[in-house]
Amino acid sequence: MAYHVSSTPSSLFLSHSLSSSRRLRPTTSDTHTFPTHHSRISLQINHVSLQETPKTGNPDGNSESSSKSYVWVNPSSPRASHLRNKSYDSRYTSLVKVAESLNSVGLSESDVVDILKTLGDGVLEQDAVVVLNTMVNPENALLALKYFQQRFKPKREVVLYNVTLKVFRKCKDLVRAEKLFNEMLERGVTPDNVTFSTMISCARMCYLPDKAVEWFEKMPSYGCSPDDVTYSAMIDAYGRAGNVDKAFSLYDRARTEKWRIDPVTFATLIKIHGQSGNYDGCLDVYEEMKAIGVKPNMVIYNTLLDAMGRAKRPWQAKKIYREMISKGSSPNWVTYASLLRAFGRARYGDDALNVYKEMKEKGMELNVILYNTLLSMCADIGYTDQAIEIFKDMKSSETLKPDSWTFSSMITIYSCSGKVSEAESMLNEMVEAGFQPNIFILTSLIQCYGKAKRTDDVVRAFNQLLELGITPDERFCGCLLNVMTLTPKDELSKLTDCIERGNEKLGSVVRLLVETQYSSENFKKEASELLTSVGSDVKKAYCNCLIDLCVNLDLLERACELLDLGLTLEIYTDIQSRSPTQWSLYLKGLSLGAALTALHVWINDLSRSLESGEELPPLLGINTGHGKHKYSDKGLASVFESHLKEVDAPFHEAPDKVGWFLTTKVAVTSWLESRRSPEVVAA
Repeated sequence: MAYHVSSTPSSLFLSHSLSSSRRLRPTTSDTHTFPTHHSRISLQINHVSLQETPKTGNPDGNSESSSKSYVWVNPSSPRASHLRNKSYDSRYTSLVKVAESLNSVGLSESDVVDILKTLGDGVLEQDAVVVLNTMVNPENALLALKYFQQRFKPKREVVLYNVTLKVFRKCKDLVRAEKLFNEMLERGVTPDNVTFSTMISCARMCYLPDKAVEWFEKMPSYGCSPDDVTYSAMIDAYGRAGNVDKAFSLYDRARTEKWRIDPVTFATLIKIHGQSGNYDGCLDVYEEMKAIGVKPNMVIYNTLLDAMGRAKRPWQAKKIYREMISKGSSPNWVTYASLLRAFGRARYGDDALNVYKEMKEKGMELNVILYNTLLSMCADIGYTDQAIEIFKDMKSSETLKPDSWTFSSMITIYSCSGKVSEAESMLNEMVEAGFQPNIFILTSLIQCYGKAKRTDDVVRAFNQLLELGITPDERFCGCLLNVMTLTPKDELSKLTDCIERGNEKLGSVVRLLVETQYSSENFKKEASELLTSVGSDVKKAYCNCLIDLCVNLDLLERACELLDLGLTLEIYTDIQSRSPTQWSLYLKGLSLGAALTALHVWINDLSRSLESGEELPPLLGINTGHGKHKYSDKGLASVFESHLKEVDAPFHEAPDKVGWFLTTKVAVTSWLESRRSPEVVAA
């Protein structure tokens, strides 16, 4: 009597290639399987079902034998063990072992053949699929495919090619995959949807989105229609390939037709929005993803944090990070790097330093770019001591070395702090490391020498710039102009020569001021041409410095002319405002000399209004802002307060309005009447 016993199929056979595992399962008389979870084992007779009714004689005496019989075998008996060994589950285990042997490196073709011969002569198509599907060695997979093709003619040869292509996908070997695809066509095998989905996913895994698009667009010519999963994958591929419109078109369709979209695709959509500057779009995709129940992974979080960093939205980066932690996700190196860049770019000093400390506590190494981000931030916000410690930590690394940007930040920090010897020492260290100073470094050094009133060193640094073949730009010349406002009068001529060599128009205006041999009209013309010609990013700095220089040289009339020119050219806007209840002067963004000049003009305007009989408002105020210079303990407000006391002006700092100095109509009227003489409010 022949006993045909089926086995519970392995999870492998749920794939497309073995969707009909029952059809492919051998039915020879020596293949028996016993489910070990049953206390009683039923052997089927002449059928592939696990349980059948026992055969019984036909009461009519005919030969019909369609009735079913059961044979019980004790699972503990030797016979049960023997039958179990004959099952296809046992066969599957041996096939996996064969595949593992074939994954060995360095096998020759004869070695591969010898291993496959252990399968015996009765190799089935199902056996070939199991072996190929389990392999990860691309060279041996091709030899195995060739062996199976020679042993039998597959019913669906495309299945064998598909599982072999999957081996190349595992190895991220698109070149071999494409070569095998061409061989398949030469043999007259028609590719199916699985073939193309495998080629597309292989291209994606190889980070070749253009290739993925190419394979996707070939599908119609072979009569294949993409399914929802393939379409979703192509959102990612088109996005990475730069075809943003196509990616978003597919995404709109995905939302309408409710396709299943994987987290990688969502990450690509967020990245696309970020690269185009649509940072609100990044957040919209993130919220849509959560709304349909897709759990963000670390790639999503890190991509979003990076986008918020580039958007200079550190508050949103904080919010996303907190949400990530609350969902049980653990930050990795990329997470911390994204946060550090976000906080560093936005100059969130304390937050950036906290991220840095946490990375160090967890043993994470920063790269040069992250160290430079921190040091640049410290230079911009005046964190001198913190920068020195970070630089020491960077130098202690066995794998990292400071680059030119590292030295540039450190020289800037020392220069702005007035630490001349430290700045010079850092410059020497930079040169010893093989880097030449650039225009940014020499600009910082000139500022440093100027604060220390070392005019000859300023000239020497300027000459060094020219010797290096660097052309002074507008910012560099602006720095020289600022240094002039700190320089003693008897040394101004040294810097005038430098400025003339760096910027002829600026030099001409400065010489008119320093030598005081000019007419008012000539000066206005020269100054107007200069301020019109320079870039918008330096206009206010130039105008501020020129006014400061005028105040230092007791040229108040010229200072007023420059202030008026600045207002005409809209370099300064909204300095004064008037309402029925308050007249105000706004000095925020002005240098000290420009602020004092603006105060002088405003006081004169008030005097004229009073003399003409114009009614003053109940309240008058001066707004200086409440900030201070990043490398100084003093801001405009504190300096201005001292000046107001010097001229006995009745303006007092408002306790409930930071940066405001207020007075009443009665008080200011009395003060203005007491100073009827044309006394000049000087610095």
